[in-house]
Amino acid sequence: MRFGLVIIGDEILSGKRKDKHFESAVGILARRGLAVSVAHYLPDDPDILTATFRRTLEEDLSIFSFGGIGATPDDHTRQCVARAAGVDLAIHADAKREIEEQFGSDAYPHRINMGMFPIGSRVIPNSFNRIPGFSFSNHHFLPGFPSMAWSMMEWVLDNEYQHVHNFKPDIERSILVIDAPESELIPVMESCIQSYTECKVFSLPTITEDRKRRVELGVRGPSDLADKAIDTIKQEVEVLGFAWKDL
Repeated sequence: MRFGLVIIGDEILSGKRKDKHFESAVGILARRGLAVSVAHYLPDDPDILTATFRRTLEEDLSIFSFGGIGATPDDHTRQCVARAAGVDLAIHADAKREIEEQFGSDAYPHRINMGMFPIGSRVIPNSFNRIPGFSFSNHHFLPGFPSMAWSMMEWVLDNEYQHVHNFKPDIERSILVIDAPESELIPVMESCIQSYTECKVFSLPTITEDRKRRVELGVRGPSDLADKAIDTIKQEVEVLGFAWKDL
């Protein structure tokens, strides 16, 4: 099961506000042994949103989308999802009930529009103010407010994806290789990939203030294989004549 994020808002792309959703979503998934495969940062632009959702709805990817489901003129997500899927918008009966019970007559004329979803949607309950988000196919649309969105994301994962929770998640092992050009470590990485096909290998080069080279060289995968793979990497790095230390 692959998960992706869509984080919407001109204010994030302009730097006016800092995104908080990515880091929190990574943690929410990680606590269930899951991970983010892809993330998109998008503007409040109906054409871009529609094109993105048209593409992602065809992919084997479960998406959590944050933002743009309010009732103001700059909120386009609901309309763009409907357009991308080729369906109409309609007031969802469960959302209508929640909004009316929360706000009474003040639900009209504007708040009620936040219960208008693409036909075929499922509601995502919102314990904060009872204005629900919605799921359409394998996409889940949440508010931009962290105080609401994160608990709603957890609800979706625990109610729709409990069968894929993985409580034996992959682990990461890495070493810091001292004064090594990254290019000279490529054979080590290629050898590891061939020997441990279920693992991913990575390298993160840095240069210190005194212009010395450092490379974090590591592997991520099932715990038994990752431990073996990092031992192999250590041995091959030593054969090349480079010093290293555990991270």
